Amino acid sequence: MTRLPKIETLAIHAGEYVDPTTRSSSPNLVMSSTYAPSEIMGFSASSEGDYQGYVYARSGSPTVRQLEQKLAQLENAEDARCFASGIAASHAVIMARLSAGDHVIFPESNYVGVAEFARDSLPRFGIKVSFADTTSVATVASAITPNTKMLWLETPANPTIQLADIAALAKIAHERGVRDVVVDSTFASPIATRPLDLGADLVVHSLTKYIGGHGDAMGGAVLGRKTDLEAINMEAAVHYGGVLSPFNAWLIMRGATTLPIRMRAHEEQALPVAKWLESHPAVSRVYYPGLASHPQHELAKRQMKNFSGMMNFQTHEDGVSIAKRMVEKLQHVHYAVSLGHVRSLIYWIGTEDIEKSTFRHDLAAAGRYSNHMGKGVFRLSVGLEHAEDICADLARCL
Repeated sequence: MTRLPKIETLAIHAGEYVDPTTRSSSPNLVMSSTYAPSEIMGFSASSEGDYQGYVYARSGSPTVRQLEQKLAQLENAEDARCFASGIAASHAVIMARLSAGDHVIFPESNYVGVAEFARDSLPRFGIKVSFADTTSVATVASAITPNTKMLWLETPANPTIQLADIAALAKIAHERGVRDVVVDSTFASPIATRPLDLGADLVVHSLTKYIGGHGDAMGGAVLGRKTDLEAINMEAAVHYGGVLSPFNAWLIMRGATTLPIRMRAHEEQALPVAKWLESHPAVSRVYYPGLASHPQHELAKRQMKNFSGMMNFQTHEDGVSIAKRMVEKLQHVHYAVSLGHVRSLIYWIGTEDIEKSTFRHDLAAAGRYSNHMGKGVFRLSVGLEHAEDICADLARCL
């Protein structure tokens, strides 16, 4: 049996090779938008067939392809396709796989870009959308109908830090005839969780976050079976056009080489920060998968090999007042959106605000969200600074 390299080795070498002409050890950056094919073919991208070269950068480019090959090996997927952002990757999956009359189930609370797209855009195209508490297998099972073609999961979820049991949910969904179980695994990264190994069909990542890791390049990826991704690429990349820039692909590929090391460091700093917050008198509740107090800690231990650096916490004092102090006083932690960077980032997410702008839950779901999130949370992405410095910085504002 051939021995497979460990993930630290894959992160560095997968998709990369010594250039046969220049003998360059690091990946080349190929910025060309068009290529001179070695065969005669039709003008449409659909006529490229099995041609192995490149024709036009919208349908594929060498640098982007190297990143896709690296990601596929990290995620243990047959293939990967990259897009211009995480929401572009999500849009690619949803619009390429669903048609009018199909039914899709989304989590009650998940990443705002997808949540708003599901609520505001999909119904216009005749796609039936419903929302379920994806922490409950029974609730999801009861939401599945004969027309359900897709179950969308996000674990850990943004911003609730709730988990979905991928193996159990994929099993029940496939038994009920659901074609696609899609997992947004951005908060986990391939270092923590490999959803395809647990029964999912497709995985989505915002490459802007942990995989890129440095806050300087936007991108998204979809991973899964080769045949599914070829179809998604034709419709989403060629027809929608939300493709990844080769330069951003090169930056993200460089960032991905240190992903295993960075994820270990994120977890090593996050756990003491979470424990410190949990003991702080100004803090009323902390959600972090690595804490025994997390309601799904046992599932986290089964499903995650790394607890990541994402957490949220609630405070006794009004969050807006604390957020104002954070803008003025924080020195190491940045008061800013996004996550998964080498630097720590924090942001206040008010429950009333996000209910109005995004989730618009029904009464029962609103109650569940409020019980879990209170009046709002500070979403904290713990970076690679020392935990003591992060805690000292937060202490200035709490």
